[in-house]
Amino acid sequence: MQQGKVYRNGVYIGLLSKENEDKYIFEYDLQYINSKEAKAISPNLRLQKEPFVSQNLFPFFFNMLSEGTLKEIQCKTLRIDMSDDFSRLLMTTKENTIGSVTIEPIKV
Repeated sequence: MQQGKVYRNGVYIGLLSKENEDKYIFEYDLQYINSKEAKAISPNLRLQKEPFVSQNLFPFFFNMLSEGTLKEIQCKTLRIDMSDDFSRLLMTTKENTIGSVTIEPIKV
């Protein structure tokens, strides 16, 4: 299983996981949900206590990935398979993203 801690403006908001080739899970942190600053990161990922489960990487997170030549460079440099979007997401979104959301990989 691969996992990443999701942050908004440096505040931990939830956990993103890939359990197998077709099971992705995003779950908001309960402490974040109960805070006054809590906001959904996407209209499709509204604030809720129950985890979101999908057979595909959630579009919000997929759209954080680079495309084209930059994708090729990242995959070659980081030695990631071109089709492994989740690993690339974990390895390239820890900082300097467009927007307020970053993802920090959890080392297992």
